[in-house]
Amino acid sequence: MRKVSIFGATGSIGQNTIDLIKRARDDYEVVALTGARNIAQLATDARALNAQIAVTADDTLLDDLRAALEGSGIIVAAGADAIVEAAHRPADWIMSAIVGAAGLAPGMAALGQGSTLALANKESLVCAGKLLLATGRAHGAQILPVDSEHSAVFQALVGEDMDAVERIIITASGGAFRDWPIDDLCNATLDEASSHPNWDMGQRITIDSASMFNKAMEVIETREFFGVNPAQIEVLIHPQSMIHALVGFNDGALMAHVGPPDMRHAIGYALNHPERRHLPVERLDLAAIGSFEFRAPDDARWPALRIAREVMARGGLAGAVFNAAKETALDGFIAGQLKFTQMSDVVSQVLDQMDAQGGHIDATMTLDNVLETDHLARKDARLAIEKRAG
Repeated sequence: MRKVSIFGATGSIGQNTIDLIKRARDDYEVVALTGARNIAQLATDARALNAQIAVTADDTLLDDLRAALEGSGIIVAAGADAIVEAAHRPADWIMSAIVGAAGLAPGMAALGQGSTLALANKESLVCAGKLLLATGRAHGAQILPVDSEHSAVFQALVGEDMDAVERIIITASGGAFRDWPIDDLCNATLDEASSHPNWDMGQRITIDSASMFNKAMEVIETREFFGVNPAQIEVLIHPQSMIHALVGFNDGALMAHVGPPDMRHAIGYALNHPERRHLPVERLDLAAIGSFEFRAPDDARWPALRIAREVMARGGLAGAVFNAAKETALDGFIAGQLKFTQMSDVVSQVLDQMDAQGGHIDATMTLDNVLETDHLARKDARLAIEKRAG
């Protein structure tokens, strides 16, 4: 039996991971499950999988989790430090699906014990890609991508020489507003931004898809994970969300990864790697689909893509600033303090401010420096939001 832990177990990635593990229950021993505020789901899954420990990120909910797991024999804990401690528990495979920069420290802890890290927490690579990858190499740990796009690239590169790669194309659905008149975007409501045309995801990532901040993050991830030049990375709008990525080679060939918009494919590939096993996902009927649509992205509609290029050009800890400002701006939109189109304005402003201040973006990439930069960028972003809201 393989020992597995799931960080971010109550989110969409975590729930899809649990679905696959339940289908092959005898193959896995569950060490740790962590979640945030959905205590009922966390407790239900911890009991069903007989986890060793269940941890909520919210300190105030410790008593609720303890009550929900009373009599189960499952260890209960709460808080950010407890999640990191859970990541130190020996496991063969760890799913990193905590949303946001909060997933970085547990991921680093997991790599420190040489575990295979299935990485769905894109913020880790955006904020500290070089540090994360170096930690994995130092401890002999393997990092497997779980974002559908990066899993697709990873699969297309099996057996290939990276020197033969000319370009990597990651696709985007375009989100909820891909066909809206640009002038209407400033009036987009929270409910409208929270509805994705293809994927069933959480609210935050769905809004990030509509703004393309999600894709901007993935552009930076691609550079970090695969070590390619930013100029080799392209984004292509593909409304059907069935071609997840393409890799172009120096002989003119394109290798495409095609599959249904179901995260269990990327999760299952990482879970079973290096084997391929049966997965309960739709088998595409290409004749019924008939055709695929592609279009070039419009930077005027999605300024996040331009900002991602600027972040890569700046280098250093610019990714940590970008992510912190993006997460804070998203909080502002959800709270009704920002318009949909103002999120990118806040992110650009904070990047410019912290670059002009000097020191933070150019600081050495250590975990402490990344977290400090994250803290300062969030502070600046909150001030920028308050000025706009006021």
